[in-house]
Amino acid sequence: MSVSNSAAIPAVVAPVRITRLRPRILLLSLTCLAVVALGATLIGSVSLPPGAVIRELLGRIPFVHVHSGLSDREAAILWQLRIPRLALAGLVGGALAMSGAAYQGVFRNPLVDPYLLGVAAGAGLGATLAFAYLPARGAWPVDPLPLAAFVGGLVSVAATYTLGRAAGRRRSSATLVLAGVAMASFLTAIQTYLQQRHTGTLQAVYSWILGTLGTAGWKEVLLILPYVAISGIVLILHRRLLDVMAVGDEEADSLGIRAARVRLTVVVAATLGTAAAVAVSGLIGFVGIIVPHAVRLVTGPSHRMVLPLSIVFGAAFLILADVIARVVVAPAELPIGVITAFVGAPFFLLVLRRSKRIA
Repeated sequence: MSVSNSAAIPAVVAPVRITRLRPRILLLSLTCLAVVALGATLIGSVSLPPGAVIRELLGRIPFVHVHSGLSDREAAILWQLRIPRLALAGLVGGALAMSGAAYQGVFRNPLVDPYLLGVAAGAGLGATLAFAYLPARGAWPVDPLPLAAFVGGLVSVAATYTLGRAAGRRRSSATLVLAGVAMASFLTAIQTYLQQRHTGTLQAVYSWILGTLGTAGWKEVLLILPYVAISGIVLILHRRLLDVMAVGDEEADSLGIRAARVRLTVVVAATLGTAAAVAVSGLIGFVGIIVPHAVRLVTGPSHRMVLPLSIVFGAAFLILADVIARVVVAPAELPIGVITAFVGAPFFLLVLRRSKRIA
């Protein structure tokens, strides 16, 4: 009897290969992010000397005293324009990429992105309401547009989850996805109606929907930093459970893991990060599909690798996309959503074709 049990154990455990994030891989990814970030600080309508910029950055490190040689004007451009924009692009890109990886893991669907559960539609409706009914936003002590978009995204996901729950206690991933599609269609219809009633807001709304980081400042960075940090910590702590969820809800339940509770926690955390990102940057699509899949191609499917690396490379990807958006039609500026869609649409088709081949 003991022999048969010992022989049965490898048959169950052998297919599962746990991969941990090695320091060398993390260091290489952070180096890549640092190189992209440094390049973003140097590129712009005003040329900054690379050596002086590096010395200026080093001089901000505690106990390091280095004179950069930058003029007051150049230092102001660096610290009041480029660094805040770079930080916001990194936060938004990291939030969208990690949310995409989490959604794809918890729903076991490679085509899921952070806007699946109606976050985009809810945020778009919230922004439309702000544009239509709060025209004098400059008089407010705090711009209500990000708050309206943030609340709209969270309310949409709450309604989606409630609608999916109505299908039964043992709701599946497919039920939530269908509920999200229905809720997004409903909210988009309301948004279209409001735009037709307030045609003067059309240009502003569509400019926001295409995504932009042109008004980035330290205020926006500090606004979303707590939400993205909370979202990232929760998702990173659930990365092992996401690997277990890959075998299916019933199997996860048999292992003592409450799949429904894990799914709810992951969805709420991922939505929190997505809604915060959308609130300050508008709707920037495809980041949550491109980055996690690119990471999986290199590291494999384990979320112990995919989630943290998606944060790093998501930040690098959106910083690079923002640089391209700033320079490709300079002195004008393209909406960053155009750049991500230009890269993401073909990538999505490749993922779809690969998924069909595997199926």
